[in-house]
Amino acid sequence: MIGYYSSFESFGSVDGPGLRSILFLSGCPFRCLYCHNPETWNLQDGLEITSEEAFKKLIKYRPYWGKDGGITISGGEPLLQLDFLIELGQLAKKNQISYVIDTAGGPFRNDKEYLEKFDRLLDVSSLFLLDIKTADEDLHKKITGVSFEKVDMLYHYLAEKNFPIWVRHVLVPGLTSDREKLLQTKKYLDQFPNIKRIEVLPYHNLALEKYQKLGIRYPLSSTPLPTNEEIKLAKSILEKSD
Repeated sequence: MIGYYSSFESFGSVDGPGLRSILFLSGCPFRCLYCHNPETWNLQDGLEITSEEAFKKLIKYRPYWGKDGGITISGGEPLLQLDFLIELGQLAKKNQISYVIDTAGGPFRNDKEYLEKFDRLLDVSSLFLLDIKTADEDLHKKITGVSFEKVDMLYHYLAEKNFPIWVRHVLVPGLTSDREKLLQTKKYLDQFPNIKRIEVLPYHNLALEKYQKLGIRYPLSSTPLPTNEEIKLAKSILEKSD
């Protein structure tokens, strides 16, 4: 199975348990205002690779992972390449490797054919890292350009399956830093007992140079970094650890 990817990262310590090697796939249905990987937006811009080739590139770092580490697939949006994810995950499972999917949930669908494939992905995966931009429909459209509906369906489906997830929320001043919006997000997340960890990720503008090189206008060029007080408030409302 051919997949399309943007890059590999040999070692990451914030993309799931332990030390992990990361494959960034291409393609994403969202256009988040604060996206830090705009080079992954278009599937056709990615480099071709087979699941076997990707596994060979990732597995060579196994001696460094330790007992908790493994492989994380990020993007872009990995769920756009579901067949590739399943094949790569099958290789990971066969070799007893932790396989983590980092997703925002945009491509999820609640139809029989899709769910049959999706369940095969769950069978080879150990954890989902699931973004939540906001639980507010209007704000979600403003941030991503699309509805919250599919993300909501994914949260509920993973809860039905009792599949473990870590949730990550980007704190952006003027967008997601409002106390009421944070409380709304917290109330939404509280209904899912399969959430093992919630992390607040302070907004940064380190991707600005990428946008300039790609000739894309950076939408949040005038947005400040969150203050220590804003970060402390968000963490106090949202965060939990496993």
